Amino acid sequence: MIFLRAAQREFTQNAVAVFVALFAILISTVLIRLLGQAAGGRVPADAVLALIGFGAIAQMPVVLSLTVFIAILMSLSRCYRDSEMVVWFSSGLPLTAWVRPVLRFTLPVVVLIACLSLFVAPWAQKKSVEYKEQLNNRDDVSRVAPGLFRESSGGERVFFVEALSGEEGRVRNVFASSMQHGRLGVMVAAQGHVESDAAGNRFVVLEHGRRYEGTPGTPSYRVMEFEKYSIRMESKEASTSERQPKTLALPALIKNPDSRNQGELLARISAPLLATMLALLAIPLSFVNPRAGRTNNLVLAILVYLIYSNTLSVCQAWVGQGRLRFDVGLWAPHLIMLAALGALFYRRLSVFARWRKR
Repeated sequence: MIFLRAAQREFTQNAVAVFVALFAILISTVLIRLLGQAAGGRVPADAVLALIGFGAIAQMPVVLSLTVFIAILMSLSRCYRDSEMVVWFSSGLPLTAWVRPVLRFTLPVVVLIACLSLFVAPWAQKKSVEYKEQLNNRDDVSRVAPGLFRESSGGERVFFVEALSGEEGRVRNVFASSMQHGRLGVMVAAQGHVESDAAGNRFVVLEHGRRYEGTPGTPSYRVMEFEKYSIRMESKEASTSERQPKTLALPALIKNPDSRNQGELLARISAPLLATMLALLAIPLSFVNPRAGRTNNLVLAILVYLIYSNTLSVCQAWVGQGRLRFDVGLWAPHLIMLAALGALFYRRLSVFARWRKR
């Protein structure tokens, strides 16, 4: 019992360290991708932080599965390197005796992965899509921010305000440019504000300014001074994209069992099964010969994980395309890995195996 409690403590410590490292990598990857999309104008810049949170939640089942796999693998590999497994085997305990403590450590995480995969991750995907649509459907007035040049949704206007004034809704030192019928209009004003008429139309009202109007590349420009100049802002119609299966809740997937929804359902159910199988695979894969290289088992473990996860992805794609039955795609990869798990345990447990005689 002392030995098992020490193993549980080591599993937990390694899991915390691995989770922090993987989570930092996840956040960095999502941040780089979103910053690239924001620089290209595909994602609003003020939505990056919220989308990072939604993206991190959506990818959390994968991070937790890898955390469990790597933590168990590291802990048992250290036992081999420090010859603690010799004590374990000398006490008359087989390698399969590690299954119970490993499952005791893994099952709470598997339950968490199941909840995240079935309920929380789809909610995060849905909120991410809705948040992007909400920001993209804002009118041009809502996009204006002090100290930043902001382009309108149609690309016909550019606004810049230096700072907010003391009164609510008023700004100082306003710059606006627009292109209409091939003529460029540039307006600068000391201050401005937004107002709406009885019909609900919104206007940007510039006060005490000057307008320059002309055709680019020609010297003919008109300069006009004004006390008040109103620019009507066109309302942008709200647009919604087609809901993808990854954003649908679990009851919606079950209620509408078409090929795409079945593929998504397969991926969600496979997440906790994947974590359980990886935890069990880490037991035989953790074998390390102290007199040989210490990274051979890590290379094999990474290869097994890549084959396993890619097989699940291929089955999900085939089910989504209608090329594979749902039940076959759901159970075939896990049964194959279960057979591989039995072969790996047999290799470590069998004394009279053919490869040991060599």
